[in-house]
Amino acid sequence: MGGYVVTGSASGIGAAVCERLVSDGERVVGLDRQDADIVADLSTESGRRGAVSQILSAFPDGLDGLVCCAGIGGTSPRVELIPEVNFFGSVALVEGLADALAQRHGAVVLVSSNSAPQPSDDAYIEALIAGDHAAMAARLSAVSGHAAYSGSKQALARWMRHKAPDYARRGVRLNAVAPGYTRTAMTAETENHPEYGPAIKEFLASIPLGRAGETKDIANAIGFLLSGEAAFVSGSLLYVDGGHDAMFRPDSI
Repeated sequence: MGGYVVTGSASGIGAAVCERLVSDGERVVGLDRQDADIVADLSTESGRRGAVSQILSAFPDGLDGLVCCAGIGGTSPRVELIPEVNFFGSVALVEGLADALAQRHGAVVLVSSNSAPQPSDDAYIEALIAGDHAAMAARLSAVSGHAAYSGSKQALARWMRHKAPDYARRGVRLNAVAPGYTRTAMTAETENHPEYGPAIKEFLASIPLGRAGETKDIANAIGFLLSGEAAFVSGSLLYVDGGHDAMFRPDSI
């Protein structure tokens, strides 16, 4: 039995990942703002430090895997929280748990998005990757909620690519998934949004496989990346989007 931590465990993709890992016989500790084994607010530095401390206490012999599902969508009225949770909340846990993961040659799966390649603010993205809070905040005021979201997910995927070789040398595999439209409580808010709803419905109709994703689709992909079957996979971004990215960007690899 391995030991795994899943953020955003109370709902959506995080809950589905927990269910998948438990069914595989693993020990899973969920982390969320409520209704979780570890209750923590990943939007603040103190919350992130507290989360790392509690995880290390729960797994004194090391950690087999970390899955960072916690996130805030682009329609949130508090745009400033989007990069704090989506990017800094994930990065802080990976960095804070690096030794515990190396102890057991563990694996990390970050949750990016197939919206990551969409246009955003380059300076905002570069500030995130550099960990420059001040520069990020200065650019955020000029960025829409959706651009803040897609930019945070692009920054997270690029950070993973930058860091994967160093972590691999320590025996830790870093990978990410890029889900397409997946039915969760968060996406339901967008689907029913008076401004964005009609465009979302049109978007759904364009998915090549003919349906929206289900949380178990993403959980199964994450389960593979955590498993021994993916032992030689490191630094990869796996699109799980029904073929949408291939349709929109057929010449990008």
